Amino acid sequence: MNLDDSAFLRACRRQPVPHTPVWYMRQAGRSLPEYLKIREGVPMLTACATPDMIVEITLQPVRRYGVDAAVFFSDIVVPLKAIGIDLDIKPGVGPVVADPIRDARGLEALRPLEPDDVSYVTESIRALTGELGGTPLIGFAGAPFTLGSYLIEGGPSKNHDHTKAMMYGAPKLWHALMERLTAIVLEHLRLQVAAGASAVQLFDSWVGAVAPADYREFILPHTRRIFEGIEGVPRIHFGVGTGELLGVLGEAGADVVGVDWRVPLDEAARRVGPGKALQGNLDPTILLAPWEVVERRAREVLRQGAAAEGHVFNLGHGVLPSTDPDQLKRLTDLVHEAGSSA
Repeated sequence: MNLDDSAFLRACRRQPVPHTPVWYMRQAGRSLPEYLKIREGVPMLTACATPDMIVEITLQPVRRYGVDAAVFFSDIVVPLKAIGIDLDIKPGVGPVVADPIRDARGLEALRPLEPDDVSYVTESIRALTGELGGTPLIGFAGAPFTLGSYLIEGGPSKNHDHTKAMMYGAPKLWHALMERLTAIVLEHLRLQVAAGASAVQLFDSWVGAVAPADYREFILPHTRRIFEGIEGVPRIHFGVGTGELLGVLGEAGADVVGVDWRVPLDEAARRVGPGKALQGNLDPTILLAPWEVVERRAREVLRQGAAAEGHVFNLGHGVLPSTDPDQLKRLTDLVHEAGSSA
């Protein structure tokens, strides 16, 4: 099959599809026993820099579930690690940065990303596109706000205290930090596209922490620059807790806006506005319920998703580690069957 004819890419472009396409954020790992086996004793950032492991982990959910797209196995902090930022991903915690960036001097650590810094990424993507055939590969990166939050806070944060203090209290420093991160993120995405990724997703996981007016002033210009710099492939934009931001997210330049589970897709379509496809949005915790509940809720998502100009079925966030893989397989089959067009 020609890649351009894939249901996933057609839905992203708001073209007619034979069935609603489906993939899952964090499908490459988390709950799969084959993933846990290959990752045993291997630190996350080591796995993310080992091409053979990247390829195998990326392919595992495609083999098991029959999803309509593969998502590159990596982590949003990989480009930061690649340019020399002293960070680690601690199990049960997340990314931890040794020297948080909170002044102009700290910006010096953020040098431009060079292709050789992430040669394992391009090598892995080239290998994957050969293996995947007609199944599209989604590349991704973390958005400047979310990456900046980790760098400023030194790790995950509930209130983003230091991040917002810089954003509101030192706007020149904030925009300088965002500009450096934007250049790194854009280069990282361009390298993935050049290597063969069929689509890209920008994860702004923590951007739901800001109000729409602040997003427009402090974040939108940088996000827009990233999407304007990516050509030739569908661009997806996703954040968590972004119900109040859906309108302005629609202005950032992506082709597809990801929606978490808090806003029904028909309402999300109204907020985002015309000219965009939507992705989402089953609550990941529903997969922990009995199948009858999963089926009922999934059919509701499909019904609401029909209001969008294009719909890619997904969860409202990533697959939870305790998810039964058999539930995801049944869900994939259900979406393909129930989401078939006449």
